Amino acid sequence: MPNTATYNTFFESVKHSIANGTFAKLTLAKTIGNTDLMNIYLRASVEDEVLGFEITFKFQQEEKFENTSIDEGFQMVLPYMNNPFLTMLLFTTEADITLKLNKKRIATISEKAPTFKNAADVIKEFYATN
Repeated sequence: MPNTATYNTFFESVKHSIANGTFAKLTLAKTIGNTDLMNIYLRASVEDEVLGFEITFKFQQEEKFENTSIDEGFQMVLPYMNNPFLTMLLFTTEADITLKLNKKRIATISEKAPTFKNAADVIKEFYATN
């Protein structure tokens, strides 16, 4: 996989935002063509006092939910990059970080001003009690 280093850099940014309490959400978007799977959303969740992800697979007719650890969540959504998604967006209180595949399927990472002013409530509550 030629984009492995770029994916690892992006996922380190996600882990860093979670550890620093700035994570808001992670979204896979911009599909190739008209697909049944429209979006994937990763939101912070706590299960058995362990911080992880609730992953929402948004289809045209339904939604499916999975609860995973942080590392399992990455492994679960990574195969969807390039099929059908071209973009993964990390929303934090510090910046919006975008992982994008171009027409040649080369991954790049860019940053812009943050969309969210507050971290996910689950993140704030988790760090307030731990």
